[in-house]
Amino acid sequence: MPRSTAASPNAPKAIGPYSQATWAGDLLYCSGQTPIDPAVGQLIDGDVEAQTHRCFDNLQAVVEAAGLTMDDVIKCNVYLTDMANFQAMNRAYGTRFSEPYPSRTTVAVAGLPLNAAVEIELIAKRS
Repeated sequence: MPRSTAASPNAPKAIGPYSQATWAGDLLYCSGQTPIDPAVGQLIDGDVEAQTHRCFDNLQAVVEAAGLTMDDVIKCNVYLTDMANFQAMNRAYGTRFSEPYPSRTTVAVAGLPLNAAVEIELIAKRS
């Protein structure tokens, strides 16, 4: 199956040899987004709640560039450098989806690129 990708100029450019998102049949696999402001290419200032919103802003830009909406998201993986930030992330996360919520995994990690506190990746499905 040939690889097909999706990208948005309104999300940060990849900082390595990977695509913002890749199609596999009707599934869109979005690479992890950190809280980088695409206009300046740097991490935003702010707490984990603000950083989570920026991650979702970036992901939404990619999802919409692929012709989908956040209602098409079926799975999210959240990476936190400190689980003490879980509630702040969860507050922001809760504003981005409504029931029925996508599946989610949240994992603590030792570090993230550019010293971000949170990174989020997701999978969306074309109807």
